[in-house]
Amino acid sequence: MSKEENSQQSSGVLGWIERVGNKLPHPVVLFIILAGFVIVLSHILASLGVEVSYFDTAAEENITVEAVSLLNASGINHIFNSAVENFTSFAPLGTVLVAMLGVGVAEWTGLIAAAMKRLLANVPKALLSSAVIFAGILSNMAADVGYVVIIPLGALIFAAAGRHPIAGLSAAFAGVSAGFSANLLPGQLDALIVGIANESLASAGINYEMSITANWYFLIVSTVLLTIVGTVVTDRIIEPRLGEYTGSYRPSDEPLTDKELKGLRNAFIVLIIYVAIMAYLMFGPNALFQSFDETTGGQSLNAFLGSGLLFGLYLLFTLPGLAYGITVNKINNSDDFVEGMTESMKTMGGYVVLSFFAAQLIDYFAYSNMGTILSTVGADFLKSINLVGLPILLGFIILTAIINLFMGSASAKWTLLSPIFTPMFYELNITPEATLMAYRIADSTTNIISPLMSYFAMILVFMKRYDKDSGIGTLISIMVTYSIAFLISWTLLFSAWYLLELPLGPGAPIIF
Repeated sequence: MSKEENSQQSSGVLGWIERVGNKLPHPVVLFIILAGFVIVLSHILASLGVEVSYFDTAAEENITVEAVSLLNASGINHIFNSAVENFTSFAPLGTVLVAMLGVGVAEWTGLIAAAMKRLLANVPKALLSSAVIFAGILSNMAADVGYVVIIPLGALIFAAAGRHPIAGLSAAFAGVSAGFSANLLPGQLDALIVGIANESLASAGINYEMSITANWYFLIVSTVLLTIVGTVVTDRIIEPRLGEYTGSYRPSDEPLTDKELKGLRNAFIVLIIYVAIMAYLMFGPNALFQSFDETTGGQSLNAFLGSGLLFGLYLLFTLPGLAYGITVNKINNSDDFVEGMTESMKTMGGYVVLSFFAAQLIDYFAYSNMGTILSTVGADFLKSINLVGLPILLGFIILTAIINLFMGSASAKWTLLSPIFTPMFYELNITPEATLMAYRIADSTTNIISPLMSYFAMILVFMKRYDKDSGIGTLISIMVTYSIAFLISWTLLFSAWYLLELPLGPGAPIIF
């Protein structure tokens, strides 16, 4: 990269964010500092007797939440006694490591590189960003799978096409996380948050019940919108700003050999057989992977999608990787197979270290009740300003987007906010479907710029594969563009939908 290009990349607000962010300590040290800050602040708030109250729909009673100190006897005991459990139960840790075992085999044998080369031979460059973002959005039907599959693949796809891998990584991250609520079909998240909203209405004595398709029409259009917006941001802003890639990853320009083409054919055959078997187990007669779902009252795949699918994805990469590796003589014995998984784990050491301290920080935030206090105070503020109609929905979007930086779980936030806002907005002639959609817009768009987001540390590790000098500042300066673009465009679409009084889903009006 020339000095002129480097100067251009480092200029402006985004350049300032990157420079300041990258001057911060190593992410591990930063998590330690933030954890220390939370510990001290929790003690100050507890000493001042800070508390908030909100209505709990499950318990059907008002709950008072007090700030809890991490510096008294109980708090210090919690810090020591919970450290190991925080780490081992940190959800992204197992998810990432298991998925990377399978991806590692496919990558080490050369399957991914060969497949990308073959695939990209007939794919127009103009559609590459759109395809990555669209795949990221659709991956949300399988819960968090997109984080560990689509995001690293996005980087590999861009690199194989001769484009900047970090641009591919950021495009995939934007699709998976910032577009978390958009999709073409209702999924597991829809059932969860609709159920919470219905409980909120029932607890307030309101006889109104939403279906899982409450936001379906709007989400379909949102998928198209976010794919277009994400593509424009990637191609017109992010990639030009990143400049020419000068890192060490360089895909081979050599054409595929006959043996590699045969390996791809064998891997594809194995993939088709495996997918057919999994489809039968998921959707066939007496489907083995379906179980009783208390939310729907019938058989569903929700339990499998939430837990079992991860091991399924491990096999999805491992089995074709084995077929390819054996064909091209990359795997000749069991030692070679294990080496493929071992190599992938070598690159994840930094992530394991990050995960330990990220898990402690997130736990301290939850234990001290600081997330709940912040959310409740914000909700009280919004109620106090006496707005109505579209303006109050826009205020709700902004408030939730800010809260999302400090309280990552979509269901936990909605459990707290829904009992306050769903009945309140109902009384203002705003349908629960509209309240839910406003929440989903805000909850998704700022995920990608919050260090408290569970997978943030993982994205940092993936990014450092391609640029060892990158840091938190680099990641946030890239992703804040997507965050702002998605938040503005999605909110404008919602505003137009509201003004035109279009239904958000089947039998789901936006206003009464």
